[in-house]
Amino acid sequence: MAVRPLVQPNDPVLRRRARRVTSFGDPLQSLITDMMDTMRANQGVGLAAPQIGVSQQIVVIQLPEDEEEVESGKLYVLCNPKIVRRQGEEAGVEGCLSLPGFAGEVPRATTLTVKAQNPQGEPVRIKAQGFLARVFQHEIDHLQGGLYIDRLESPDKLWTVEPADEDGSL
Repeated sequence: MAVRPLVQPNDPVLRRRARRVTSFGDPLQSLITDMMDTMRANQGVGLAAPQIGVSQQIVVIQLPEDEEEVESGKLYVLCNPKIVRRQGEEAGVEGCLSLPGFAGEVPRATTLTVKAQNPQGEPVRIKAQGFLARVFQHEIDHLQGGLYIDRLESPDKLWTVEPADEDGSL
């Protein structure tokens, strides 16, 4: 459908709790398609609706095909997601389409369970681990008005990064 612009880091929508999705009709389906197009165009692995200026609890996630995860390539589209169980903890590097040019080391649960609704409004329950669990936590934080930089243990855990070259290297 359309690639939407990403909101700037100072946009207040990134710091507000997003509204629950209550209508699962065609406008929602169009928004989800735009979110997927936007995520892919920006080479992201996840996108939350507030990142395109829409205050609704929607996330889209798709790990790259070459990711060494069981769920690589699978597309997740979740409305009103909520983490209901967390286990373990591990620090890992994260970046964000809403904060270009930065990366940081963030502690996250290694395994989790998420309850949500699919785009048709039906309940779903997903168990995730590893990188997929990290991405779920990162995107769900956006729906609560949080950014990964809020979870840094200290300022020295954040650094600037150069944009990737066309060959994918930094």
